[in-house]
Amino acid sequence: MSTPLRERSLAPDLARGLMLLLIALAHAHMFLAHETTGFRGYAVDGAALDRVVAGLQVLLVDGRALPMFAALFGYGLARLAARRQDAGLEERQVKRLVRRRSAWLLAFGFAHALLLFFGDILAAYGLIGLVFARLLWSRDRVLVRTAVVTAVVHVLVVAGLGASAEAAGHVNSMPTIIADPVEAAFARVMVWSALTTTFYVVSVLPAFAFGIWAARRRLLDEPARHLPMLRRTALWGIGIGVIGGLPLMLVDTRLWEVDGAGGVALYALHSVTGLAAGLGYAALIAAFAARPGRAEGPIAKALAACGQRSLTCYLLQSVAFVALFTPLAGNLGAHLGDAAASGVAVLIWAATVLIAAGMARADMRGPFEVLLRRLTYGRSR
Repeated sequence: MSTPLRERSLAPDLARGLMLLLIALAHAHMFLAHETTGFRGYAVDGAALDRVVAGLQVLLVDGRALPMFAALFGYGLARLAARRQDAGLEERQVKRLVRRRSAWLLAFGFAHALLLFFGDILAAYGLIGLVFARLLWSRDRVLVRTAVVTAVVHVLVVAGLGASAEAAGHVNSMPTIIADPVEAAFARVMVWSALTTTFYVVSVLPAFAFGIWAARRRLLDEPARHLPMLRRTALWGIGIGVIGGLPLMLVDTRLWEVDGAGGVALYALHSVTGLAAGLGYAALIAAFAARPGRAEGPIAKALAACGQRSLTCYLLQSVAFVALFTPLAGNLGAHLGDAAASGVAVLIWAATVLIAAGMARADMRGPFEVLLRRLTYGRSR
């Protein structure tokens, strides 16, 4: 059975709720139809405010939200497996459940990309759950070795993608700016399939392994017991992320000029230090949640409600972005700059938080969480 909503730990859900804000900010500029610069796709000649916002996003959001999401995914999957085994299921039965759930996540991801957004990350999690489910039962040293090796592969893949982006020039070719619906759907699936099997998988795996390691120690479920570790992780992780992201931020905001090879190296540095930042963000939120009374405030409750329904809220964000930004609907992507798009992203995220809070007051689970659970466990569960 699932954990009753009132009995869930605050930190994991609070982290997921805040994580969705970072996801919304990271996705916003992907819907803009303008000439782009650098490796992160920001406007070439934006206003001063646009450049400031773009710089802050490169420094604090891009390449940082995905590792945080991945760590929380690994943590949640490990806790799910542990609860099933505590309930009496054998390891082979739990593996079968994990793989079935992962297969449906992969299907959700395909539908998400086909209908809404090429930057889907659900499929990457589904693919990892199918292929790497054994990590949930691996020894700690195997988890650490997996994280290190896949982090190295991550750097190599990111460097290759960065070199390709630099060679392609500064034209925004995102599927989100294509007006023809059939052509746009085809482009979304093509880009999604390439991203899922390369960039997203190698980006997710290192943090996924660390999330499993953290789940075994219940770092997010019992944060008060681990405050010194959480504080150190937050300080060092976020610090490494800021230091590693600063050079690319200067390049992408045109405050520093580097050649192609130098830019690719900075892009790889930005991406790998984002792994540390993502873990640091999760640790910071857990340390905050460890304080007595943190779960009682209305804002914390609303954010936790959003985290409890993170799948539903994640998909709702995509619906809102498509409705507001694409040529087939509101077409704001043709008119807004990075600053305004980020402001809209914050409003979209806030709307999903309010929706989730309303569902919590009505004691309702997220519809896509219910659907995924039904597909995974069957009607009897």
